[in-house]
Amino acid sequence: MRHASRLAWALTDVDLRVEPGERVLVTGASGAGKSTLFAALAGLLDPEAAEVTGELTVDGAPPRAARDRFGLLMQDPDAQLVMTRAGDDVAFGLENAGLPPAEIWPRVDAALAAVGWRHDRDRATQALSGGEKQRLVLAGALARRPGLLLLDEPTAQLDPDGAVVVREAVGRAVADRATTLLVVDHDAAPWLPLVDRVVEVHAGGLVEHAADWAPAPRAAGLSLPPPPAVTGTGADGGVLVAERAGFTYRGTTTPALAPVDVGLPAGRVTAVTGPNGTGKSTLALLLAGLRAPTTGAVLASAALAVRGERRPHRWRAGDLVTRIGTVFQQPEHQFLTGRLRDELELGPLRSGSGSATARARAQELLERLGLAPFAEVNPYTLSGGQQRRLSVATALATAPHVLVLDEPTFGQDAATWRELVTLLAEQRAAGCAVCTVTHDRDLVAVLADGEVAL
Repeated sequence: MRHASRLAWALTDVDLRVEPGERVLVTGASGAGKSTLFAALAGLLDPEAAEVTGELTVDGAPPRAARDRFGLLMQDPDAQLVMTRAGDDVAFGLENAGLPPAEIWPRVDAALAAVGWRHDRDRATQALSGGEKQRLVLAGALARRPGLLLLDEPTAQLDPDGAVVVREAVGRAVADRATTLLVVDHDAAPWLPLVDRVVEVHAGGLVEHAADWAPAPRAAGLSLPPPPAVTGTGADGGVLVAERAGFTYRGTTTPALAPVDVGLPAGRVTAVTGPNGTGKSTLALLLAGLRAPTTGAVLASAALAVRGERRPHRWRAGDLVTRIGTVFQQPEHQFLTGRLRDELELGPLRSGSGSATARARAQELLERLGLAPFAEVNPYTLSGGQQRRLSVATALATAPHVLVLDEPTFGQDAATWRELVTLLAEQRAAGCAVCTVTHDRDLVAVLADGEVAL
């Protein structure tokens, strides 16, 4: 399979036969083509936007002919939400299938309960966290009782307890072998008791792993530069400080983020952790100066302030870009150009760097993060893991004093995970104040100097 805008093939020489009722875990390096394979299996590839060779069938027919029997969770749950209320979104597929209302709502409630849903049916989908959206889309897939369940990174945005709930829900859904399961996950170990076999996607096709296969620990052999011995935290306890900062969306009464105190010292990594829906991503937006708190304040140190203004949300974009680098939870929300190289040069150029300096910095980051082969391609054609690395690279490109990163290791294989962690450790060693919102306990263990649990 090859995308229309690419010279290289996304997948080559893939031979895979899955029997009815089988449970298969699909692994492989970031960018190996796992999500492309799932899109093809789900009949979602546009024939005019992709070149396909070989044969792909579901029950002996083209995938598009069997789509009414699929349950699908894609890497980006936002792409699958179609209704404004949670219950309606789960019911949407059942209504399209023509089920009577008396049967629809019990199935909706059962599916929401199965994935550990903590809200009622009327919860606005726009008010959900990334992890809550993942649960909601999975509930919609399970409610259909599909013959084929395709799950692409179903636990990537979930807190550890939520990930356990989701895996248990999937296990119950496929227990009677009436549903065939294919699941992609870089966190392979927790799925091994549930699946029958593991296949790894690579440049030459697929590799089958033995039944006792186990992935090597991601942090094995990792050697990081230590934090600086002395940090200039300033009198206020950090380069950037949240003082009882909270946020409530207009028209709602429940805070998206309850008031919290956080200080980000120079040369230290602060991890923000906690269950889905507790306001971690909202806190990241406040610290990044991209949203004003509705209670309390976010204040920069006097040294970081812009012409005496200490509130980052009042700074101009040109001042913000050299002071606070940001990575959004959805990386595609921050891409502004049609080419990777341009994306990485944009920030340095806007901050006053010359073109030669911007070009050199862009090339360095492309090579460090394994993106050099894609320097001339559109960011939106990358895999989810590649988009995440690009978003981190854009934040690093201007060498900011503060980094605010929302799930920076999402969608990474072991090798790219280690490179990302090493890059962040280098920023810390250079005196940068780093804040990372994360469910990745390995990242917290090897890099965090402090933890704020919401």
